Amino acid sequence: MNNYEGVIYYHTFFIYAYVYDIINKRRYIMKMPEVSDEIMFAPCGMNCTICYRHCFSKRPCEGCLKGDRDKPKHCRVCKIKDCVREQGYKYCYECGDFPCKLIKNLERSYKKYKVSLIENSLTVREKGIGVFILEQREKYKCSECKGIISIHDRVCSECNKDYNEIL
Repeated sequence: MNNYEGVIYYHTFFIYAYVYDIINKRRYIMKMPEVSDEIMFAPCGMNCTICYRHCFSKRPCEGCLKGDRDKPKHCRVCKIKDCVREQGYKYCYECGDFPCKLIKNLERSYKKYKVSLIENSLTVREKGIGVFILEQREKYKCSECKGIISIHDRVCSECNKDYNEIL
């Protein structure tokens, strides 16, 4: 397995989905919400609002804390979500073992997206989830059309503006 297998699959999937929607004249609007739901903050520290699966889909994922409908398989069988639930917490940062091995492993995989789930969690713990969501909303809202900039590919969900050099 090479290091690019997941990236190639990810981009291939969205190119296919985008072409399919153009051919079938479908257009799905995904603007940055004025009021973000706290339920979109995942136990691990991920802001689900800016996840590729929420931004670029006709049936967007509703976030890790909601049901499994329209979630990718890796989210439905998440060990972190199961651990938090078993420990009786809502978020990983509430646990005395934070950051644990599970979080540190996930943290390593998010470095390529220039995101720290541990820092996100610490911000929520120190400033509150409301402040974190407001900061994220401003950081990941497209300046051109108010669409959502996905952290996974740094592209606006609406106008396709590329933010790779900016963020």
